[in-house]
Amino acid sequence: MMLSQIEVLDEFRAAGALLEGHFILSSGLHSPRYLQCARVLMDAARADRLCKSLAEQVRGGKHGKIDLVASPAMGGVVVGYEMGRQLGVPAIFFERVDGKLVLRRGFNIEKGSRVLMVEDIVTTGLSSRECIDGITAEGGVCIAAACLINRSGGKADVGVPLYALTSLDVPTYPADQLPPELANVPAMKPGSRGLNK
Repeated sequence: MMLSQIEVLDEFRAAGALLEGHFILSSGLHSPRYLQCARVLMDAARADRLCKSLAEQVRGGKHGKIDLVASPAMGGVVVGYEMGRQLGVPAIFFERVDGKLVLRRGFNIEKGSRVLMVEDIVTTGLSSRECIDGITAEGGVCIAAACLINRSGGKADVGVPLYALTSLDVPTYPADQLPPELANVPAMKPGSRGLNK
């Protein structure tokens, strides 16, 4: 059964993963809301519920067979693994080395493999596009992408069909264009590339 937007956000709230304040995102943009997927995915039963619903949506797409799930580390590792489990295919992840996403740990993509790229959150789509470029460079064919939350309000273009459990239009701002209500709140950088506090 596919979860509604309210049910998805309730899962985030129950996990203490829907945060309000002033946050610096991994893209460098600032936002009054932050979705901490690590807290949602630390509960295996919750991860199962969310990814089962997302996998159902992906299976309903018109892209055909999926051979492999690939994700960008760090945020995509757990959700990618769980989506691989739900879809019955292997899951691998790209890691950032010298600023570029690459495969390590003996991971590879067989030429012509049909790959689903999976992320936790899509904001600008930059890391998704980087991961898709990595899939292509390795000889795979990225047939679609999936994420728990598309926080671009559907505006992010990753170059392939993007499935999301829900879409939120959360405002983001460059550091030099903060609204006064955000500029007056100390900024936190809670993601995997930040202070994690």
